[in-house]
Amino acid sequence: MAKVLIIGAGGVGTVVAHKCAQNPEVFTEIVIASRTKSKCDAVAKAIGKPNITTDSVDADSVPQLVELFRRHKPELVINVALPYQDLTIMDACLECGVNYLDTANYEPKDEAHFEYSWQWAYKERFEQAGLTAILGCGFDPGVSGVFTAYAAKHWFKAMETLDIVDCNAGNHGKAFATNFNPEINIREITQNGRYYQDGKWITTGPLEIHKTLTYPNIGGRDSYLLYHEELESLVKNYPTIKRARFWMTFGQEYLTHLRVIQNIGMARIDEVDYNGTKIVPLQFLKAVLPDPQDLGKNYHGETSIGCRISGIDKDGKPLNYYIYNNCSHEEAFKETGMQAVSYTTGVPAMIGAMMFLKGLWRKPGVYNVEEFDPDPFMEQLPVQGLPWHEIIGGDLEV
Repeated sequence: MAKVLIIGAGGVGTVVAHKCAQNPEVFTEIVIASRTKSKCDAVAKAIGKPNITTDSVDADSVPQLVELFRRHKPELVINVALPYQDLTIMDACLECGVNYLDTANYEPKDEAHFEYSWQWAYKERFEQAGLTAILGCGFDPGVSGVFTAYAAKHWFKAMETLDIVDCNAGNHGKAFATNFNPEINIREITQNGRYYQDGKWITTGPLEIHKTLTYPNIGGRDSYLLYHEELESLVKNYPTIKRARFWMTFGQEYLTHLRVIQNIGMARIDEVDYNGTKIVPLQFLKAVLPDPQDLGKNYHGETSIGCRISGIDKDGKPLNYYIYNNCSHEEAFKETGMQAVSYTTGVPAMIGAMMFLKGLWRKPGVYNVEEFDPDPFMEQLPVQGLPWHEIIGGDLEV
C-alpha cells in the first residue's frame, strides 16, 4: 500500500519495524534510519524481509532529514527518535510533503518541560500543506487517548474523572535500569507532578502523592502521581472532565537509586566542566546504565496500563468504567526481541500508521489520537498483540 520511514532504531523502533513487516499488505516498503546505520542494519537483519532498507540521519538536522526524505520518498514518517527532535522532523516533513506520526510530545533539550503547544502551533501549516500529523501514538500517550475516546463514544454521555494507571510488574534482574531511554525517563519522573482539577492545573512535588492501586492479574502496587502529556490534550478535547490524573508504579529499590542519582547531581541536565570538557551529567549516566534494548532477555512478569473513568452513562446514570491491557515481557521478547515497555509503545505506533495508510485517520492538520475514530484502532489492538479488557461498575480505587 505505501512506503514508511521509521526514524529511530532503539527498542521502540525495533518493535515498530517488526510489526510493520508483519503487515506487508499495508507496509509495502519499510526504511529504518537512525544516527547509527549499523543499528538499523541489525534490526533489518533480525527481521529478514526483502522490503526493508536502512539509512543514516542526524535527526537534529533539517537539511539531513530533507535529503533523506527526498531520497526515499515515504508517504509517512514514523518518528520514534528522541522527543527533542520532533520539531526538526516536522519541519522536514513540511518541506518535503511527507505525513508525520510520533509517540511522545516535543520537549526542549535544556528543560524538562512537557506540553503540546510547540507541536499544536504547526496545525495551520500542516493543513495548508494537505498533510496529516498524528501526535502521541504510543501507549501512554496513545492507547490511553484511544481508550478514552472509545469510552466517550460507547459508554459515557459525560466523563467526569479520568485516571490513567500504568503498572510495570516486571523484573529484569538489574539493580537499576530504565525501561526506555534513561535520559527521557529520569527527566520525566523527577519533575513536579501535576494534575487537572475543576479547570485548573495543580502542581505537586515529584512523586509526592502516592497510593496503592490494584492491577488485574498483578495485585496491589505503590502508584505515584506524575504529570503526563496526554492529560493536556484529553481535558481539552473532553471538557466535561473535572479531574484528570496519571499514575505510575515504582518499586522502593528503584526510588532509592533515583534519590541517590538526584542527590549526587547525576540527574542534572545542564552542562558541567569535566577536565576541560563540557558534559551533561544525565547524558553521562545514560551511557553507563543498562541499555533498555538489552533488558528483554531476562525480563519476567507483565505490564498493566489502562484508564479508570467515572461519569454519567448514555442513560444518564452514574458509571465506573475501567479499560486496560496487560502485556507479558516474555511474550514480547519472543516475538520482537524487546521487552513489554517497548512493545506496548511500538505496536500502537504501527497501528496508528496503519490507520493513516488505510485512510481511516487521515485529515490535514495536527491531531492527537483521541480526535480520530477509535473503533478501527481498537479492532486492531488484539489482532496485533495487545488485547484489551473492560470492567464495568467496579471500584476504581482512585
